[in-house]
Amino acid sequence: MNHNLFETFAAKMRERADADFITTREGRHYSYTDALNISAQLAGALTELGVTQGDRVAVQVDKSPEAILLYLACLRIGGVYLPLNTGYTGDEIRYFLNDAEPALFVCRPKLEDEARALAAETGCPAVATLGSADDGSLMEKSRHATPCEEIVTLGENDLAAILYTSGTTGRSKGAMLTHRNLASNAETLVKTWLFSANDRLIHALPIFHTHGLFVACNVVLMAGASMLFLPKFDADIIFEELPHGSVMMGVPTFYTRLVQDARLTPQAAENMRLFISGSAPLTSETHEAFEAKTGHAILERYGMTETNMNISNPYQGERRAGTVGVPLPGVDIRIIDRESGAEVAEGDIGILQVRGPNVFIGYWRMPEKTREELLDDGFFITGDLAMRDAQGYVHIVGRDKDLVISGGYNVYPKEVEQLIDELEQVVESAVIGLPHPDFGEGVAAAVVCQAGASLDETTIFDHLAGRLAKYKQPKRVFFVEELPRNTMGKVQKNELRKRFADAYQAP
Repeated sequence: MNHNLFETFAAKMRERADADFITTREGRHYSYTDALNISAQLAGALTELGVTQGDRVAVQVDKSPEAILLYLACLRIGGVYLPLNTGYTGDEIRYFLNDAEPALFVCRPKLEDEARALAAETGCPAVATLGSADDGSLMEKSRHATPCEEIVTLGENDLAAILYTSGTTGRSKGAMLTHRNLASNAETLVKTWLFSANDRLIHALPIFHTHGLFVACNVVLMAGASMLFLPKFDADIIFEELPHGSVMMGVPTFYTRLVQDARLTPQAAENMRLFISGSAPLTSETHEAFEAKTGHAILERYGMTETNMNISNPYQGERRAGTVGVPLPGVDIRIIDRESGAEVAEGDIGILQVRGPNVFIGYWRMPEKTREELLDDGFFITGDLAMRDAQGYVHIVGRDKDLVISGGYNVYPKEVEQLIDELEQVVESAVIGLPHPDFGEGVAAAVVCQAGASLDETTIFDHLAGRLAKYKQPKRVFFVEELPRNTMGKVQKNELRKRFADAYQAP
């Protein structure tokens, strides 16, 4: 049996033939037949550039339909797709090229000289360019290459992709994802979210990340649906396109911006069947406000670079604000006490572990790190703190590394943040632990206020007094214009900890 994910996609492409796969607002469109044929041309170009089965193809390009066709071409020939954040600097790219040793580095045309210098320095044998408008040396080469019609035969544990984690603690780790990992997850999500060939996804996410690449594109391919490719999120464009779409996948920032817009009405969203949120926690306030304005309950789900999707609120059933739902079919979870290693009781907080066909096979060339986080019984230690309630819904309460231990007591940031966020003039908050001479860590809060707000530290302190145990209450509040975030909208608490590191230190 051929376990190549492209084989599954190709069957759907032939079935859907002339139906739209990807369209853009500029009027470009690729049918499924186009995708099948152009991916064969690109596979031929990759082969001529020296890429063979198992070789890594590092890709740092702007979002375009052709970038997805390149991903498909890699799958077709058994290459390992390695997407890189477009914001990475030359120094960061040097690390990835040294670590992954790709056979080919595909870059933006304007950065070709820099890419060639980095490739020469790191021993990467080939460089090609890919622009955002069907341009670049790779597309040019593909037009003259002999098409690679064959789909290479693979085993279920052959690699499809390596995705590097964001690396907030130490070096970025390359999560190795197999064809089985990606195929099983896409099949499960199509069934769970009731995707069909009639769906049109509004795609405004980046494509160098699990969310925009695997959750969005793989699900569309598996269902034979179509997608509108937008370069980025733009509320004006989203409102123009909502009447022509059926599903939108977004990060919480998308929804907070839409909720603040007077154009968000039941009529604006009447053609849509589903709004999905992930990559960072969605606040209960945004969930409730969106439902009040549109009649749609956002479906929040939970996944990771290493696992794709693990948990989801139900499509049919209650989508509960502040939770990520229940484990997907085929996914096992357990919540473990960080001290004893035993499973915690219902309603108690511990470290979430997950197991399933979606879970990666390890970190690229990091066997020790793999053994630390991927256990012998197949469970992966996510590093997220979670609680499961009486209805079986999972609540993510923060990252284990963001847990604050003050005076020997555990403080879960989300509990404090939820109370601060209740204040009318507060937009959002982030609670962190900072070095403290007496308590080890002192609780502190960074707060973003609405324009013109008149809040001060005392107001926050008074609001929390009597509602939280003393040890959980922040001893300092910092008012900031915005919280630092990565490209997927996750708050970077490590940046806040650096910024305010000396707050409790004696002068």
